[in-house]
Amino acid sequence: MGKSQKRGRAGRLVRQVAIAALAVIVLLTIGGAGWQASLPHDHLEVVSPGALDVDAEVTGSWTVGALTVVADDARVRIQEAGRTVWSSSPGRAFIMATTGETTWEEHRGYFWPDVEIGTQFENQSVETIRRDGEALRITGRLSAGDPGRDGRSVRYRLRIIPRGEGGAIAELSADAVDSIAWVTGRGAGSAVHGLGAQFTSFDLGGDLIPLVVREQGVGRGEQPLSLLADLTNRSAAGSEYSTYAARASFVTEDLRGFRLDPDQPASHAFAVADLRADDRVTVQSWAPSMRIELTSGATPLDLITEQSAGVERPEIAGWTSAGVIVGLQGGSEQVRRKLDTLLTAGARIAGVWLQDWTGQRTTSFGQRLWWTWQLDQQRYPDWNQLVAELAARDLAVTTYVNPFLVDADAKNDDTIRNLWAEARGAGYLVTDSSGQPYLLDQGGYEASLVDLSDPQARSWFADVIAEEVLTDGVEGFMADFGEGLPFDAALAHGPAELRHNEWPRLWAETVETACHRAGKPDCVTWFRSGALGQQEHASLYWAGDQLTSWGKEDGLASALSAMLSAGVSGWPLVHSDVGGYTSIDAVVKDYTRSPELLQRWSELEAFGVLMRTHEGNRPAQNTQVYESPDIAEAFAAMTRVYAALAPYRRHVIAEAVETGVPALRHGWLVAPKSAAATVDSQFFLGADVLVAPVLSEGADTVEVTFPPGTWIHLLTGVEYRGQATRTVDAPLGTPAAFVRADSSWADPLRDAMFAR
Repeated sequence: MGKSQKRGRAGRLVRQVAIAALAVIVLLTIGGAGWQASLPHDHLEVVSPGALDVDAEVTGSWTVGALTVVADDARVRIQEAGRTVWSSSPGRAFIMATTGETTWEEHRGYFWPDVEIGTQFENQSVETIRRDGEALRITGRLSAGDPGRDGRSVRYRLRIIPRGEGGAIAELSADAVDSIAWVTGRGAGSAVHGLGAQFTSFDLGGDLIPLVVREQGVGRGEQPLSLLADLTNRSAAGSEYSTYAARASFVTEDLRGFRLDPDQPASHAFAVADLRADDRVTVQSWAPSMRIELTSGATPLDLITEQSAGVERPEIAGWTSAGVIVGLQGGSEQVRRKLDTLLTAGARIAGVWLQDWTGQRTTSFGQRLWWTWQLDQQRYPDWNQLVAELAARDLAVTTYVNPFLVDADAKNDDTIRNLWAEARGAGYLVTDSSGQPYLLDQGGYEASLVDLSDPQARSWFADVIAEEVLTDGVEGFMADFGEGLPFDAALAHGPAELRHNEWPRLWAETVETACHRAGKPDCVTWFRSGALGQQEHASLYWAGDQLTSWGKEDGLASALSAMLSAGVSGWPLVHSDVGGYTSIDAVVKDYTRSPELLQRWSELEAFGVLMRTHEGNRPAQNTQVYESPDIAEAFAAMTRVYAALAPYRRHVIAEAVETGVPALRHGWLVAPKSAAATVDSQFFLGADVLVAPVLSEGADTVEVTFPPGTWIHLLTGVEYRGQATRTVDAPLGTPAAFVRADSSWADPLRDAMFAR
């Protein structure tokens, strides 16, 4: 070792000790509670249901279309075809309201709500129930305080309407309130699933969850990173409920579904889901009205299908199943060299993802991009030739874009347009309260959002993407961001507080328009932020920016949790970055991607809906799939597994697009009455392939809980009897994946694996 290397290591050790000591000093000085209070965090208040008083004169039952509404002195419920679509909790109000307000702190896409409730109208009376055309109208009062005494009250209105695809629509509103809440009863202890891409567990019961799209955070509780991220970067760790894709949509184990109508502006208001009581779910929205879709099903799959009915989702190009989309960057020659290494190793590659096509800049966080959305001709001087070479190899080219613009003058490139200046001149940028472009800190530079609330701005930006991004030979891109609209922004149309959670849908609409204008309606795009109604404009998502770690908070295990919860929330096609994205040198611990982590993540995504790699924010410090012959060969083997599954995967994806049933399924969806229904650490690809990924460092076995039947290991051919939990060998390169023995896919998949 040279002297300079020794000095470097010694210097780093000194820094580690110094920062660790600083952290300890800070904590000892201000105390744990003081430290927490000094940082932005979610401050949530929610109304709890009070008493329900149903007037004796209105008890009875009513038929509305296929629905039967029953009211007795303890509760109200909606039934259809012998099933309960919705029920209130016995003796408890099912509509409440409050006055008050929510204020926000924001920093680099992190948003922390501070909810203050004034008057709580927690008690409910049902005074009239009568027909209203093809609906049933229920009215009464919501009152504050002791229901036995006179106090403040407000009137509410509820209309129950048959939903054309099955189930019911509940339209409710109240006078002179700031928030309104709806309660869905559930069987005691009945699990709750969904609410977007959630990273904790598949059963969300017991939690209080803010429904706001925002940066997911770095660490999200994993230590010591989260402590240091919060101390040095203003709560950048996020929380266990921080997510790019929150959604007011859930299903319960007793087969009831709830979703806010995405076409109603109020549905995109900030909301809180209260799951702390074991017999109900309360959703409180900071708007004076709600329009809710209520559904039920005979099985979990039926429930998801019914809840998703009526949605037309874009199809996914079939080439994405033929092989990996490998993330490469660094300019033409580096792309060629890295690609050749993988092809020599025998990798099955369907496309390349060149995110740095628009240029790269270095910040304290790592390697970032120039958000000017035009080709960087210095980095890719022979772009057209490179794209043609890749096309000749039958490799699709994909790139990158997001809804931000930066002032291009800082790039000093006189060959490109200044799109930021063009948008400012046309009035197409989100502005602050003074009417100036809202400049948002990105950690080393500032950027402005295109005002997607303005149809003219959306049209202009769609043209930019069609002309500048989707050039000849480019077949798609990562459609990044979508969660960063400030709540105090000024927009062309509508208040920011009602458009913040809708922004991902507006972004997806813009991208969809761009693809059609470029003459590429089957353009492959993937999103990380998610909103109600977005699935009509985009089918493919990824689970966000995971840490290059194994952690359940923000690493490999968390990606699986997010994909499973998103799947029952309306996003049936979700994948994750192979190897994770976020790499941080926290000094006391350097979070980097190891060869083992890369391999295990590859094994998981080999059985996913899309296999795509990412070099990460610090490429040089992290293991890459092309780094050495051994690593490339191990990765290539998993791409061949992925490709071998192509016919089956296309079948599963087609079903997901048609029905809304997720491609990656929790055991509850496939075998709801078996022990597999309670296991979060394994998943099904479709109905017939069971996968138990290794999620722990150093492990070479994995626990597998088999549903009923016989299951055949896809790679070894060993048969396992169902209705049991077994320890299965899973050395690197041999993931624990099984096909149902009585499936029509069993022989084709085993043959494909043998021939790969």
